Amino acid sequence: MKLKEIDRTAMQAWSPALQHPIYLATGTSAQQLDATFSTNASLEIFELDLSDPSLDMKSCATFSSSHRYHKLIWGPHSMTTDKSVSGVLIAGGENGNIILYDPAKIIAGDAEVIIAQKDKHTGPVRALDVNIFQTNLVASGANESEIYIWDLNNFATPMTPGVKTQPLEDISCIAWNRQVQHILASASPSGRATVWDLRKNEPIIKVSDHNNRMHCSGLAWHPDIATQMVLASEDDRLPVIQMWDLRFASSPLRVLESHTRGILAIAWSMADPELLLSCGKDAKILCSNPNTGEVLYELPTNTQWCFDIQWCPRNPAVLSAASFDGRISVYSIMGGSMDGLRQKQVDQLSSSFGNLDPFGTGQPLPPLQLPQQTASQSVVLPLKKPPKWIRRPVGASFSFGGKLVTFENAKAQQQPGIDQQQQQQQRHHVYVSQVVTEKEFLARSNQLQEAVRSEGFVSYCQKKIDMAQADFEKNVWAFLKVNFEEDSRVKYLELLGYRKEDLRKKSLKDRKREPGDSVSAKKTFNISVSGDVDGLITQALLTGNFESAVDLCLHDNRMADAIILAIAGGQELLSRTQEKYFAKVQSKITRLITAVVTKNWKEIVQSCDLQNWREALAAVLTYARPEEFAALCDLLGNRLETEGDSLLQTQACLCYICAGNVEKLVACWTKAQDGNSPLSLQDLIEKVVILRKAVQLTQAVDPNAVGALLAEKMSQYASLLAAQGSIAAALTFLPENTNQPNIVLLRDRLCRAQGELPVGQEALKAPYERQPVPKARAGSVAGLMQGPQAPAHQYYQQGDTPPPPGFVMPGAANPNMPPQQATSGYNMYLQAGARPAYPQRPQNGWNDPPALNRAAKKKKVPDNFMPPVPITSPIMNPLADPQSQMQQPPAPTPPVGAPSFQPPHLPAGQPVLQNPYQPAPQSLGPCIVPPAVSKTSTEGAPGAPIGNAIQHVQALPTEKITKKPIPEEHLILKTTFEALIQRCLLSASDPQTKRKLDDANKRLEFLYDKLREQTLSPTIISGLHNIVKSIETRNYMEGLNIHTHIVSTSNFSETSAFMPVLKVVLTQANKLGV
Repeated sequence: MKLKEIDRTAMQAWSPALQHPIYLATGTSAQQLDATFSTNASLEIFELDLSDPSLDMKSCATFSSSHRYHKLIWGPHSMTTDKSVSGVLIAGGENGNIILYDPAKIIAGDAEVIIAQKDKHTGPVRALDVNIFQTNLVASGANESEIYIWDLNNFATPMTPGVKTQPLEDISCIAWNRQVQHILASASPSGRATVWDLRKNEPIIKVSDHNNRMHCSGLAWHPDIATQMVLASEDDRLPVIQMWDLRFASSPLRVLESHTRGILAIAWSMADPELLLSCGKDAKILCSNPNTGEVLYELPTNTQWCFDIQWCPRNPAVLSAASFDGRISVYSIMGGSMDGLRQKQVDQLSSSFGNLDPFGTGQPLPPLQLPQQTASQSVVLPLKKPPKWIRRPVGASFSFGGKLVTFENAKAQQQPGIDQQQQQQQRHHVYVSQVVTEKEFLARSNQLQEAVRSEGFVSYCQKKIDMAQADFEKNVWAFLKVNFEEDSRVKYLELLGYRKEDLRKKSLKDRKREPGDSVSAKKTFNISVSGDVDGLITQALLTGNFESAVDLCLHDNRMADAIILAIAGGQELLSRTQEKYFAKVQSKITRLITAVVTKNWKEIVQSCDLQNWREALAAVLTYARPEEFAALCDLLGNRLETEGDSLLQTQACLCYICAGNVEKLVACWTKAQDGNSPLSLQDLIEKVVILRKAVQLTQAVDPNAVGALLAEKMSQYASLLAAQGSIAAALTFLPENTNQPNIVLLRDRLCRAQGELPVGQEALKAPYERQPVPKARAGSVAGLMQGPQAPAHQYYQQGDTPPPPGFVMPGAANPNMPPQQATSGYNMYLQAGARPAYPQRPQNGWNDPPALNRAAKKKKVPDNFMPPVPITSPIMNPLADPQSQMQQPPAPTPPVGAPSFQPPHLPAGQPVLQNPYQPAPQSLGPCIVPPAVSKTSTEGAPGAPIGNAIQHVQALPTEKITKKPIPEEHLILKTTFEALIQRCLLSASDPQTKRKLDDANKRLEFLYDKLREQTLSPTIISGLHNIVKSIETRNYMEGLNIHTHIVSTSNFSETSAFMPVLKVVLTQANKLGV
């Protein structure tokens, strides 16, 4: 995306990274003329103001110079923070002169702006570079292999890096190493690059491509890797950028071929090593990834060539390009809008005509209307990948389950021959950590879970009583403990302070204090029937009128006599008498006696003073029937909550514990306690869980019944457990029979965090299951999907002449194999209309290549062992029963020593699908029956054994060979190589190529065995993974280059078994274009 534009035919130099604001210096370019053929030269400084939307750059100063320039750089030497402009402008002139300018004086408008100048060089100075470690050192290059090292502190006498290279040639580019301060590289148009060591004062290595003569137009060191650099070629016959590694400088490490004509300049970003700018004669400016060769961005430019391109040191997203049409353009690789450029073009066109009609009418022109375009047409997309400076170097994020995901980009040591992109991916370490912030909470939760698991509720409650600090806490746990003991009501009374034994002892003491009653002697008594009250009572009793007698006693306030007579008069009379008694007598305990006699405990609970709640609860515990006990406790608890003070409100919890009302206990506890902290929630859940267990033991209630408030608290508790990483425990505490959305969502997340699916949800189908799978074969096909691909043994395409009857097709399926689903794309015989398949003989038939039996061990042969039937037996047995040949033979037993292979990735007990990519062959007419299953005959060929010799051989047990599984990170090597061989087999037409590929597929087993045994070096494994990447992108030439590098840098004995055949596969794939 173009940001700014300067109409100058000039060389350019950005101000150093420490300079702010950003300046761009331009010096008139040598050997270039504009349309006016002017020979004047100038040095200008422009300010980059990105806040200004226009394309014009503000010119800060202009200095008329007598020199034109081949190279211009702005060095950071003697930079100071107190000056607005600092550093040194270093220019390479036409006549071998090097000039130092003071940019601060240029901007200030001083006449004397030149610091120093020397004309030591022969010919024009085309190469300049500043050492980033010692900014006072500047390297310059000119004709006749001249290279000088200038010290800006002592500019008079330059140094040389060593003896001039022979033959003498021009120095087109020069560059200091970005990691080692005493290493310098120079390049010449002949294509040779020389690396100098200033400590030794001599060249240490020369790099050149002997096969292709390059015309070097650009040289740049890798910003991070000290031994790597790139060379650009200006030759149209070889428009490439070569990436070299000095550790193996025999050939380029990588070649970038994105340009179609010669490359004029390159620039490697110091902020991101994966961004390399290049401009060429094809009028393109490309931003490529030198590690992969991928073009990440193509700048929208005009049709003119660019001869100089540079990154801005301070703003890494900005670059400038100088073109031969007399224009310097400033671009951004982050994209943007083209509206500003289009508007500038329109304004230029309008200003060319002025305000009047050019056709002489004298009428002013209307404003030029731009055609309306969609927004997408004027928007320039940024890079394909984010640049390094906007990537996060570190990051952290909390995830579900108390997991903390962090990443950091650790810098790894570069290894030769390994794709740098892969190495950078390896440096991105992602850590998943379990964060535990509530250790006491987790410890108490584990104790609760252990108590529930072991059902040790009594000991758990006792432990809580011992640990409790407050008296109320002790009372609560004491009440909870009583629920698991016998005679719970009696124990409740004892906790309330009422023990029957203590009352009995007190009453006995009172009796002992009273004087003993002497038994009166039997005396005669007088039955008086006088008219007084006693006489009237006597008359009523003598006539059996108990009711009148009771009334008379009550009237005379003789309460005891009235009650005694009422008892004799029956229950109805007693009840009326009791009512009259309670109505007439008022004392402190009258209402209690009334409740005891009438069993009206609801009245006591509703009317008693709340300060006597313990006495009311004790009365309920003593007298209430089981069916009304819970309701009365709830009623008392409600009164304490609604009418009592804060202290009484907390005591309501004890009533709810007695009632077994979990939901009200939760509500009461939540009001009384601070339920925000994890430990207070743990306190509540402990009591709730214990009380629920007690209720389940004593009452016939649904154990899964959960109220709304309790469900909310349990979900909060489960969330806290999950946040501490206790996923399984959180699931056990989460309510089950609730439809609250937040709880359903939490359950789903917990199940998925454990790798399970919530109840009622089906497993998601894998994306690769394209075909319907029969239910009876689901297990086998599931194993097939992940298994290795089909061995490449089929040599006959559809439409070819079928093999003669009896011909053994290597790798064909067992004749008795049930039909199996086959993966489309790997089965040659799947389509309808294919010619019939033929039954085969057992493995290792007479026409088969010898099987590889690497791991089979020799078994002891029994003394009565008989040799097997010779191969002539089934052919030269004319008297064999013809019907037996027509029958479908049973599945043959594998011969002795043949491995019975179980794919390592299938679980034990899962059926193994043999030859999964072959269909079930059909028996069509007479066929050759394998000798192991044919009916034996008494007459056979001479020398053939008779009887049950073959059956005896079959009776020997087969030996299984178990192989280690290939590590999961390397399984992609096997699947990719086998898939590539399959594609080649499908595309190949001649049998010779197919035989090569078939042999390669077998010999690659050596590689797979080494992967299983993990005996390959990391360098080879990394190179193989790079080959897999090139296969995935169909770039087989790159794969062959990596192959060559692996073979040349590794131990021959380590790779000789499989690398040659891997080269055959890559060569055939490249040839077939699969």
